[in-house]
Amino acid sequence: MDQIFQQLLGQVKAVWRRRWYILVVAWLVSVAGWAWVFLLHDRYEASARVYVDTQSLLQPLLSGLTVQPDVGQQIKLMTRVLVSRPTLEKVARMTDMDLKATTPEQTDDMLNTLASRIVISDTGRENLYTISYQNSNPELAKKVVQALLTIFVESSLGRTRQDIASSQKFIDQQLQDYQQKLDAADTALREFKQKHLGMLPGQGGDYISQLQAAQAQVQQAQLTLREAINSRNQLKQQLANVEPTLSAAAAVAANPEIDARIQDLQGKLDQLRLQYTDQYPDVQAIKRLIAKLELQKKQEATQESKSTAAKVQNPVYQQLTVAIAEADANVASLQARLAEYQSRYQQLWNAANTLPVVEQQYNELMRNYGVYKQQYLDLLQRKQQAEISSNVESKTNTVDFRVIDPPRVPLNPAWPNRPLLISLVPLVGLLAGVAVAFAMSQIRRTVGDRRTLRELTGLPVLGAVTKFENGESRRRRRRGLVSYGAGLAGLLGTYGVILTLQLLITRAAA
Repeated sequence: MDQIFQQLLGQVKAVWRRRWYILVVAWLVSVAGWAWVFLLHDRYEASARVYVDTQSLLQPLLSGLTVQPDVGQQIKLMTRVLVSRPTLEKVARMTDMDLKATTPEQTDDMLNTLASRIVISDTGRENLYTISYQNSNPELAKKVVQALLTIFVESSLGRTRQDIASSQKFIDQQLQDYQQKLDAADTALREFKQKHLGMLPGQGGDYISQLQAAQAQVQQAQLTLREAINSRNQLKQQLANVEPTLSAAAAVAANPEIDARIQDLQGKLDQLRLQYTDQYPDVQAIKRLIAKLELQKKQEATQESKSTAAKVQNPVYQQLTVAIAEADANVASLQARLAEYQSRYQQLWNAANTLPVVEQQYNELMRNYGVYKQQYLDLLQRKQQAEISSNVESKTNTVDFRVIDPPRVPLNPAWPNRPLLISLVPLVGLLAGVAVAFAMSQIRRTVGDRRTLRELTGLPVLGAVTKFENGESRRRRRRGLVSYGAGLAGLLGTYGVILTLQLLITRAAA
């Protein structure tokens, strides 16, 4: 640490030995700097503040009915677009700045200078922006700010309307495309239904359900036919046991009580035969009882037959004959129904490889049709929203631009700040002088103490000769210090005079 301090102290001493470089360079830089400051042209700054009100009362009322653009994002984009080349060219035409640029090089320089002096800043509050521009001509600066303000308002509103118009055009084109797709899908679906009528899902269920239903119908028809055939066969058996004719005496002597009992037992026998065979005990018992009653009836008829030999038609035989004819007709009808059900079942069975393919194709057509229809309805709804949004943009103010401060130019120039520059000039001169003195000390190095000499040579120092000053040398040294101080004082005094004059000029201009 002590070594570093000694090195720094040595550098300071070396710079101090060349202190006249500091004074001379400071004077030269200060004089040149002050002259440059006074030769600078004044630039006046025109500024305006605009507030963008995006909290319109229509927004909550139109929520869900219109397309709500991101106004804040659009405003931020416009603040960047304002410094683009097309906008700068438009500003130059509006302020007649383009008349001074006669060559492409002059036009580029003019636009670059214009872009570098335009400042668009956010004041820190929401949607409050400041537009400023500096120029040596205050009226021109004001015109530039007014042009930027006009472009800022018009471009923001015009871009929103242009976006809505582009969206409407795109939606109309998409609607036409989906209308064509929807019509084509509708035509294909209609032709497919006509070609595969009766084989589509929803027309009696799917293939498996149709096949199961047809099989159930065949089984039910077979059961019904068997029941009808059994009933007819029973009627035929009864007819075989009944005489077609009766004697007149038997007819006259017919016992109504026996006939009623036989008819009742015959009905019970028919019911049992529908469920059991002829070997069932109850069936055998009823048959024996019927035979016993029939025998009793014949015996009574035989006793009466001696009185007359005339014959008459048996009414029971006639009834059974009619019932058998009706049963035959019923059996024929059931056979025809069974044949039809079997034919349908066979057709479904033969189409086992066709119906699933038809069903898959139908589902695919329905799916495409549903997608096209949903997209068409969505686009139609968005078209209505775009139309309402366009009406809102053209007939109402969803975004309100309020100019808080119109373009104005202060009386005092915004640049340069001469008092500050005048104060910085001598400081820069002194720093430049110190840098020159340090550079000279490094170029023409001197040894100020024994330690430095020992470090530079690497040899031991045996001794040192002390310099003694007489009165004359001390006076010369004092005169040198006084002269150096007078030079510094003159620099500071000159700085004070120049700064005072500048302040007086600025106060007089204000």
